[in-house]
Amino acid sequence: MTNDFENPQIVGQNRLAPRAWFASGTTKSLNGAWRFHYSPTVAEAPQGFHQQGFDSRQWDTLEVPSCWQMHGYGRPHYTNILYPFPVDPPRVPTENPTGSYLREFTLPEGWQDGRVRLRFDGVDSFFRVWLNGQEVGLSKGSRIPAEFDVSDIVRQGQNTLAVQVHQWSDGTYLEDQDMWWLSGIFRDVSLIATPKVHIEDVFVDTSLDSKYQDAYLTIDARIHGVQTEGEYEVRAELLDPTGNAVHGGAAVVLGESVNFGGSVERPRKWSAEDPALYTLRLRLAKGDSVVDQVEFKVGFRVVEIRNGVFRINGQAVKLKGVNRHEHHPDLGRTIPYKTMVEDVLLMKRHNVNAVRTSHYPPHPRFLDMCDQYGLYVIDECDLETHGFGYGPDNITNIPEWEVACLDRMQRMVERDKNHPCVVMWSLGNEAGCGQNHKTMADWTRQRDPSRPIHYEGDSETRNTDVLSQMYTSIPDLIKHGARENWLEGEEEMVQARLRKPFVLCEYAHAMGNGPGSLKEYWEAIYGSDRLMGAFVWEWIDHGIRQRTASGEEFFAYGGDFGEHPHDSNFVIDGLIFPNRVPSPGLVEYKKVIEPVVVERTEDGLRVTNRYDFIDLGHLSATWSLRRDGELVQSGVLAIPHVAPHETADLPLPCSLPKGEGEWVLDVDFVLATETLWAKSGHGIAWAQFVLRESQLAASMAAGPAVQVEDSATALRLSGPTFDLEFDRVRGRIRSWRANGIDLLKDGPQFHFWRAPIDNDGGARAGIQTSWRQEGLDHLQERVGSVEVQSLDSGAVQITVTSRIAPPATRKGLDCVLVYTVDGSGGLTLDATVASPAEWETTLPRVGLRMTLPAAFEKVSWYGRGPGESYIDSKEAGRIGRWQATVDELHTPYVFPQENGNRTDVRWVAVTGKSGFGLRAEGDPTLNFSAHHYTTEDLDRAAHTYDLPHREEVTLILDHRHHGLGSNSCGPAPLPQHQLKVEPFRWTWRLVPTV
Repeated sequence: MTNDFENPQIVGQNRLAPRAWFASGTTKSLNGAWRFHYSPTVAEAPQGFHQQGFDSRQWDTLEVPSCWQMHGYGRPHYTNILYPFPVDPPRVPTENPTGSYLREFTLPEGWQDGRVRLRFDGVDSFFRVWLNGQEVGLSKGSRIPAEFDVSDIVRQGQNTLAVQVHQWSDGTYLEDQDMWWLSGIFRDVSLIATPKVHIEDVFVDTSLDSKYQDAYLTIDARIHGVQTEGEYEVRAELLDPTGNAVHGGAAVVLGESVNFGGSVERPRKWSAEDPALYTLRLRLAKGDSVVDQVEFKVGFRVVEIRNGVFRINGQAVKLKGVNRHEHHPDLGRTIPYKTMVEDVLLMKRHNVNAVRTSHYPPHPRFLDMCDQYGLYVIDECDLETHGFGYGPDNITNIPEWEVACLDRMQRMVERDKNHPCVVMWSLGNEAGCGQNHKTMADWTRQRDPSRPIHYEGDSETRNTDVLSQMYTSIPDLIKHGARENWLEGEEEMVQARLRKPFVLCEYAHAMGNGPGSLKEYWEAIYGSDRLMGAFVWEWIDHGIRQRTASGEEFFAYGGDFGEHPHDSNFVIDGLIFPNRVPSPGLVEYKKVIEPVVVERTEDGLRVTNRYDFIDLGHLSATWSLRRDGELVQSGVLAIPHVAPHETADLPLPCSLPKGEGEWVLDVDFVLATETLWAKSGHGIAWAQFVLRESQLAASMAAGPAVQVEDSATALRLSGPTFDLEFDRVRGRIRSWRANGIDLLKDGPQFHFWRAPIDNDGGARAGIQTSWRQEGLDHLQERVGSVEVQSLDSGAVQITVTSRIAPPATRKGLDCVLVYTVDGSGGLTLDATVASPAEWETTLPRVGLRMTLPAAFEKVSWYGRGPGESYIDSKEAGRIGRWQATVDELHTPYVFPQENGNRTDVRWVAVTGKSGFGLRAEGDPTLNFSAHHYTTEDLDRAAHTYDLPHREEVTLILDHRHHGLGSNSCGPAPLPQHQLKVEPFRWTWRLVPTV
């Protein structure tokens, strides 16, 4: 016998027709503490619990909304592609966790005189409802609302609501998104009271004329309960953003619908940059009496594709986007209102202007915020069948599943159709490309022809209006922009593709340290009008907050709850950490997509406005001139009128410097006044120019001759303020003291390994696999010779030749490190590395490592900062003087990996509280990182609690570092960012600080 929860033909029973989300009637929240019973199977769930008088006093209490696994019932389970149970559609396992819920409520006075509907905004994955012992209905489709008319069941006084939820159903096969499997009533539950005759639904269209100046407002309203035609009238009033009435109209209700409209002269258009919202009030009147009233926000904007270019209000727009899953580290997919606001504020403050709601419609209030704050949205259907692959046997190509697929699309479109922020509908994600997608697209075009349709899986674009792809390489992206890619296939299909804009719906996999090459991606996107933008995968790490037995906090990922199968930390791939702290990747993204670009010209500066709709009048600008990081001059920069997409030339705000040192000009653009999403002074964009490079190279200081004591195993060098002991056997410094204070505990020694980042492949295949196969994580050093020479200057030179090689191979790196110790106590290092031609793999890094005393906790440097930076992720690093503690240099990636590097560093000093310590000077620059753990510690750690906190400091100075890329699920670093094996040579200087 077929169960309702194993029948894709049944998507709901007694469910009301879907409708738009807007303020209607009077609402009573049913959120709060419910009585709850958890059972491992459907059969073992309590029988008859929905009946009047059932004794539930022994049941637990569970907050609604919530995900029950986050409260100790069952366990979270993470998979990316695989279904967590045998694939046997539409059947699901006998072990089908089931939650039974009970709640009592009192119906407010007067509600029994009208209609009462019961609304569930999200329940995963199948639920059945009873009220006062009577069955109300059932529904599937976890992340779309379900409403039921309970007018004839609800009663005055106390009522008992019962809900039973099954974790698995046939609907689960359509919800195989890359996220935690979590269950329960996870969004709001509410009662809504309306008059018996009321405005049931509204669809508003705002079309613009050919000049995008004047608008025509069309109102299509559905009225419930009208018995006699002509008895009722719908009256409309439109208020502009300042509250002034700018339009009115009325229409008589004929049947169950009314359609009317009118012209609106020169409305202020809605865009992400200027999210102007009008208020539409609709009153349902019977004669002089207002029977019902609804109110919602309207944005005047039009979305179109013209000449292969994606446009809003006639203007070509670039979508600078992110993919946003709904996730909270303590609540799972239950997102509090303040957390939604936090997400939107973080996006706006980091120059993000677009969101793809991966891979389901979000909580409806999130779209309200996108309307209000200004974010473009690709609204995505709650449909993914990734576990079936992309072939013809995917259930999206099976007729028996058409009803379920279409139902999900219809409910999303009807709910969200009035949001100006929604600029495209998406048919889902990674669900093959079947006949059911065509049905969904055909219905959507008929219902809402005003928005383009997106679906990445439709590579032939038979059902879609844009060509979409994931993780496209930059060379291929450039070809797409030039319409030189994907030219195979039927000529008609090829031409159809070429007429459509191209969007990267996912790219720049933000897993762990990275992504790299955001700068190059956006250079390509801005290089072609056809390229309409890109959405970083993804917004947030889906870590679940946990604590060790000792109380140390960490964030769990796949496998940490004993589940099988799982996809490990592949769920940790966001631009913000689980606690919503921005990662270095988000800081980099903000810089790369900033809306104001400043370039150096021969005579001054060129300012480009990359806003699409607004000029730069809302910004103020300042400039500052620094020598070697120290401020010399500053002032206000007058910003000329620069229209969107236009440029203006400015004179240099300062005279060209003539003094010694490195002279750097900074230009900063900030908000001139407070906005809804940031205070005045918030940084929007900045630029930096080295006007004059330093002409001084690091050199040995003059001083007395260095004294040398030589033996078979050690060298002892000394001067008035220092003594240095050198290990002849191991070819490195054994101790170095200056003014009686230890500077080094060990090193320096050559260092070529890094703890692989997720974008090296992490625990998966990737470049890290090749590195390990080559033995780069287990290199051994053989010292060939140690030669000592006294120089005429009084300095002493020690030349160490060595071969550093992995076990079980003939390959190796031939290294020479020359130490020149002068009488002042300074040390110059000249390093060379050579390798055989047959070594084809790249290297993780090339540099030196040393161990410093525990007391050296303060770090100051002159170079890029304040955050970490790498060769292909350093645009957000500003050249300047920075300081931090060693602990502050650490980036707490959920899965520990290489972190904390700083690039283009002129000098770095690691010191104790007194300021005494060790300073490294580049010639001209170096990379550095400093941590209270070793590379080996980092490589062994799988969670943050695995990472020891050593007292001593590991200081790594790198000559070069392999790029980041996004190869955890995307391209490897660009060739110019890869650390290919070649001859290397560099010179640095180490000196005691005073």
